[in-house]
Amino acid sequence: MGYIDDAFTKLKHNLEITQTEQNLAKARHEAIRDFVRSHWDLADDFLTGSYRRDTKTKKLKDIDIFVVLDANGSQADFRDQAPIQVINALETLLRQKWSAAARDGMAVVIPYGPDDEVMSIDVVPAFKRGEGGYYIPNPSAGDWIATNPKRHHELSIAKNADCDGKYVPFVKMVKGINRELGEPVSPSFLLEVMAQSLVKPPIGRYQDEIVLFLATAAERIGDEWPDPAGLGGDVNAVMNATQRLAAANALTQARAIAERAVDLEDEGQERAAYDEWKKLFGNRMTRP
Repeated sequence: MGYIDDAFTKLKHNLEITQTEQNLAKARHEAIRDFVRSHWDLADDFLTGSYRRDTKTKKLKDIDIFVVLDANGSQADFRDQAPIQVINALETLLRQKWSAAARDGMAVVIPYGPDDEVMSIDVVPAFKRGEGGYYIPNPSAGDWIATNPKRHHELSIAKNADCDGKYVPFVKMVKGINRELGEPVSPSFLLEVMAQSLVKPPIGRYQDEIVLFLATAAERIGDEWPDPAGLGGDVNAVMNATQRLAAANALTQARAIAERAVDLEDEGQERAAYDEWKKLFGNRMTRP
């Protein structure tokens, strides 16, 4: 392999969650789940989001937990109340042990600090959905929305298998670029949804695949990207026209840098190519 290939091998390693980080995350999310379970009647509780799908980039900005309320338990009446009621109740509960816990959209967030390896954990209350999946509160609209994070996980596992284990590292790389750019694509889950459709096996060299993905993503970020579980609305619905245009421009600029890096590598100027890639990956891209 060449110098840039070695750099991407090291990048892949740098994007992986270390055992120390996993142990810290495990201790914290299990403590939260145990605490909620000891106070509320739950049908289930589980990890979800990009941490569960192994597509989370470092630092661990948030880890998502679903706490599924028992439809026949003491908190069953929350399903018939305004979504804000269950969020407020969960916030009150968690503050008994984590005083900094605060409501944020559909979740209650427990922060640990910007310099911590696990920066925060999001706790999302949910109810099982009879047709499969879950209902979670949507306070901004005053209703409950359907989702199925377990299905998202299954799709990610299947795609990674189809791509000989290279899909998950690729998604981490693309999300790493997005973070380095200031996260113009929001939510970052949108990049996973797009990758599910745009990335075709077999995956070639990461640097070539990144160029292709950035080019297509820039062109199609304004398209409809529905929930892959077939329950929620379009994943990019939270982005308005101005935000989508800004994201398209950022992706186009990133593609230009990636193309320049590939061209330099083809010309044998591998150190210069490395410098271009570092513009997209920051300190996650280290010399081999």
